[in-house]
Amino acid sequence: MLVNNIILIAVILILIANTVGAIATVFHRPRSISSILAWLLVLFFLPIIGFLIYAFFGRGLAEEKLFTISNQDHVGLHTLDEIIKQNNKKPSTPPADDTAPKCSKVVNYYNKTNESPLTRHNDVQLYTDGQEKFDALFEDIKNAKESIHVEYYTIYNDEIGNKLMSLLAQKAQEGLEVRVLYDAWGSGKFNFSWFKKYEKMGVLVTSFITSRNPIAKARLNYHLHRKIVVIDGIYGWIGGFNVGDQYLNETKKFGYWRDTHARIYGTAVFLMQERFIMDWNASIRNQRNKISFDPKYFPSEKIPYEQTTRAQIVSDGPDHEAEILKGGFISMILNAKKHIYIQTPYLVPDDSMIDALSIAAASGVKISIMIPDRPDHMFIYRATQYYANFLTKRGIKVYNYDKGFLHAKTAVFDDEIAVVGSMNHDFRSYSLNFEANAYFYNTKLANQLKDIFEEDVKNSTLITEETIKQQSTWLKFKQYFSRLLSPIL
Repeated sequence: MLVNNIILIAVILILIANTVGAIATVFHRPRSISSILAWLLVLFFLPIIGFLIYAFFGRGLAEEKLFTISNQDHVGLHTLDEIIKQNNKKPSTPPADDTAPKCSKVVNYYNKTNESPLTRHNDVQLYTDGQEKFDALFEDIKNAKESIHVEYYTIYNDEIGNKLMSLLAQKAQEGLEVRVLYDAWGSGKFNFSWFKKYEKMGVLVTSFITSRNPIAKARLNYHLHRKIVVIDGIYGWIGGFNVGDQYLNETKKFGYWRDTHARIYGTAVFLMQERFIMDWNASIRNQRNKISFDPKYFPSEKIPYEQTTRAQIVSDGPDHEAEILKGGFISMILNAKKHIYIQTPYLVPDDSMIDALSIAAASGVKISIMIPDRPDHMFIYRATQYYANFLTKRGIKVYNYDKGFLHAKTAVFDDEIAVVGSMNHDFRSYSLNFEANAYFYNTKLANQLKDIFEEDVKNSTLITEETIKQQSTWLKFKQYFSRLLSPIL
């Protein structure tokens, strides 16, 4: 009897301590109401274990790191802004296929909130196949003359990862400036020794500032999710592909990997260059490796003026108070008049995005969204299924891509705006990770991206209210439960 009483008292004390700890943990810094409720749910119903989960998913970004990132000077911003202005004044030959004037609201929004001016002289090519993308990227690297700057969430120690790093080492030994910035969590679980091998060959390598110290400060949030390569300051790559064999080969788990990347030749690359330099300078340990403004990084004289695509490069992350990329998407959704096409591997939108999509659909805008038909993260996948069902019931067409894993992060608005980048439609991309998107104001590119979507529809299945009714009770329970956790997924 005495033993039972002791056990009961111990359990009560643990529960009280767990409750006090949960409240103190969740409320010690500002959060959204939905995030607070989701974390309380985890911490209350998973005593002790919930705190271990919080240690990886829930801790905030240290203020000193936010300060380091957000207070990086825009590298020669005023000089760069003047270079872009002078470049923009040069007439296009032939005349530009320009929809930017029709999109002035979102152009002005991104320029004001992100200091991202509209650039006027760009040539853009889209890649949807991993092998083709890496073949073209490697060809650009081989032809590089002065500098190569690489920034990825994931660079795996596998066949394609070693091929990239070996090629970069070769260019470094030829005398080029070669720098690689990666996220330690995303790149093979902190494979520092592998990168050290290439550092000895002349490649300057560093991990992003928020992904260091994996033991004491491990987090699954606040990571570098951008995928950017800048070559000689005039060729730029941006999109959804990371560096790893799974991104270009069929695998048993994922099947064919369907992604989208853009190759840009033109003035917009200056903004990608500036983004890389800011991220690099925030992350380096040795200040001797800091990059200072130098006109060689922004060679305006090498941009041919016959390139006519208008573009903005916009970055976002938890170092900004506003959710800039999400805000721009909401603006474009609410200003659309005809149709919207969105591809995203994760469809876990917050209330503001759901409202925008629902309002647009109810206003007569035809909205089509494409998601994967298989998971890479189970909880996120079940939450994605929940929101796919939810939006289907509001008149939005949602397709499951059946051929393999859809990882593309793209959008088309009214044959006027084409978007390619790293931002998913989930809470993490909206507010927790560091992202970058390219916005192209060009009818030809918008139609090309729309045609790609419609070609993918041939390998997809439309979700209908009938197919939703056929889902089992157990499946729906998993979807609803995952939806409750969506603010912290």
